[in-house]
Amino acid sequence: MRTLLHGTALLGVAMAALAAWGAAVSAADAPSAEKVYELRIYKTNPGKLDALHARFRAYTCPLFQKHGVELVGFWTPTEGAEAHDTLYYLIAFPSVAAQKATWAAFRSDPAWIKAKAESEKDGVLVKQVLTKNLKATDYSPIH
Repeated sequence: MRTLLHGTALLGVAMAALAAWGAAVSAADAPSAEKVYELRIYKTNPGKLDALHARFRAYTCPLFQKHGVELVGFWTPTEGAEAHDTLYYLIAFPSVAAQKATWAAFRSDPAWIKAKAESEKDGVLVKQVLTKNLKATDYSPIH
């Protein structure tokens, strides 16, 4: 799914991502009221978006899964300057407490530390990270 993103339209991206993901979730799999979704936007340094995609494919996504991060989706803008330097993604955690513990464990994982260092041997990939925690509304198809 490709989404046309303008500026920091975080809510629109989150709603589209949640709706797409929700279509695949059955009522029996519905998340608890505590579940938190985290929208993350990475702005890369010039020419580093492909390297960031490679790092996510090879290291970040498998390590997220190892640490229990629920992967909802990943998107890049289809046009404009952001098409060359921006990654949007949505992940989920059972609760804010689980989110904090998971991020602490992930960041201290020796495999992540090594992967990050190796992927940035020719320069830092990400220059800015924006994050926003979201919760499902009572009318959300995944609530």
